[in-house]
Amino acid sequence: MFLDGEEISAYNKRQLTGYRRYDVGFVFQFYNLVQNLTALENVELAAQICKDPLDAAEVLNEVGLGERTKNFPGQLSGGEQQRVAIARALAKNPKLLLCDEPTGALDYNTGKAVLKLLQDTCRYKGKTVIVITHNQALTAMADRIITVKSGTIVSMVKNEHIVRVEEIEW
Repeated sequence: MFLDGEEISAYNKRQLTGYRRYDVGFVFQFYNLVQNLTALENVELAAQICKDPLDAAEVLNEVGLGERTKNFPGQLSGGEQQRVAIARALAKNPKLLLCDEPTGALDYNTGKAVLKLLQDTCRYKGKTVIVITHNQALTAMADRIITVKSGTIVSMVKNEHIVRVEEIEW
C-alpha cells in the first residue's frame, strides 16, 4: 500500500510505529480522554509525541472550546468531549485523520457540528480524513465512498455530487 508516495506496506514495525506517531491522528467513538487531565492537557499530551505539533490552545479554540480549556472531561458534554478528542488528533498535525464512528455517541445537532468540523479540516487544511460509519446518509459528504463487507473492500466510488454537511439529513 502506498501513502504519501511511500510504500508503507513494506515498513517494519519500528517504521510503522513512527508513521502512526507522526502522520496519523485517531478519533475514537468513545473519546478515550484522560479523565484527570484538563481539556488542554489532553490535547497537549498528544502534541508531545509528534514532530510538528500545532498549539493545543489554538486547536481547542478552533473546535469551539477556547473557553473550556481548564475543564476536565467529566465537566464537559459528550459533544465537547468529542471535540477535545478531535482537537487532540488535530494537534498532532497529522497527514491522515482516522475517525471511527465519530458521531456514534452524539445527538443529531452535535453530530452535525462534529462532521462539519471534519469536513472543514479536510477542505481547508488539506488533510485526508477517513470517517468509518454505518450511517449511509453520511456518504453524501465524502469525496470517495469505500464499502467494506466482512473485512473486504467490495466497492470504491468517487462521489461526483458532494453535499455539505449542513444539507445532509438522517
